Amino acid sequence: MAGHSKWATTKHKKAALDAKRAKSFAKLIKGIEVAAKLGGPDPAGNPSLAEAIHKAKKLSVPNDNIDRAVKRGAGLTGESIAYDEIMYEAYAHGGVAMLIECLTDNKNRAAAETRLAVGRAGGSMADPGSVSFNFERKGVIAVPKTDGEPTEDDLLLAGLDAGLEDVLDHGELFELRTEASDLHAVRDALKEAGVDYDSAEAEFVANVLVPVDAETAKKVLGVIDALEDLDDVQNVFTNMEIPDEVQAQLDEED
Repeated sequence: MAGHSKWATTKHKKAALDAKRAKSFAKLIKGIEVAAKLGGPDPAGNPSLAEAIHKAKKLSVPNDNIDRAVKRGAGLTGESIAYDEIMYEAYAHGGVAMLIECLTDNKNRAAAETRLAVGRAGGSMADPGSVSFNFERKGVIAVPKTDGEPTEDDLLLAGLDAGLEDVLDHGELFELRTEASDLHAVRDALKEAGVDYDSAEAEFVANVLVPVDAETAKKVLGVIDALEDLDDVQNVFTNMEIPDEVQAQLDEED
């Protein structure tokens, strides 16, 4: 799985979805608030907000919660929303590099909890710049397959003129990659072509991958789980590559 795009652990995550649903909702709401604060409350004129709402609805966040988050973020309720974006760098088992993206209203808490979670799960924090040089910001769109549709050719036809760079086949879904600046244009082109998608986000994608065996993969996934349990952590990106045979072994164990 290229760059340990999140699709590498889709089944792994589904197994724990119910236990994490409330926490996931809170993070999605936080993303909506920030998008509304930065770009205003109208999704039609705020692509980031439109995408944050789309993602929340895909994961069944109630509409009332979404509406309240938009109003809070845009300052329409009189509440003050102030979050800092922080990126931490770390190493997990097998030399796997990690970028940990946080959105927090308390930098000291975020730093302490992130360091503790990484250490307890067997990883180690890294110096700034020692990990990030191996990643670049890309637009990443997840398109699910249903009865063999869409095909790769369908996606290329819909997205190439808008800036689609690559289509990766991950079995149950396609991962489309773009320049970060072309993300919304490609997303809109897919919509116009009638292609449904699960998410369209700017992510950090690794340039050099580290293949892992099943035991190492499980340990790295343990670090990811520990981090994603933290309220301040929004995303975890790694350069872990899970070969198909290793993924199959992990699926059997689940």
